[in-house]
Amino acid sequence: QVQLVESGGGLVQAGGSLRLSCAASGRTFSNYSMGWFRQTPGKEREFVATISRSGGSSRYADSVKGRFTISRDSAKNTVYLQMSSLKPEDTAVYYCAARSTGYLPSGPDEYDYWGQGTQVTVSS
Repeated sequence: QVQLVESGGGLVQAGGSLRLSCAASGRTFSNYSMGWFRQTPGKEREFVATISRSGGSSRYADSVKGRFTISRDSAKNTVYLQMSSLKPEDTAVYYCAARSTGYLPSGPDEYDYWGQGTQVTVSS
């Protein structure tokens, strides 16, 4: 079991940066692959980025590749999403998720645990 709490969202102008954090608690955080998803009203949850249990592998949605970086700090039981060159279309509620098995899944149904989300708003 793992519990996830996101933070770091807020309002930022286009071209700016934010770093989201996801604090995890549970039995064995280091054994979980972690992912970031986002969702806007009326749309399905969208894959953003994922990172392996070791932190050695990651992958990104094409829409954020080159702008976002996912990382994890096992000592702090925290996964991060560094967002740069933000665009208005990045506006969404961002969710952290954990998966106990697998490699680098991109489907929401492939994750076992979810945080409550944090709002990111990018103004033009």
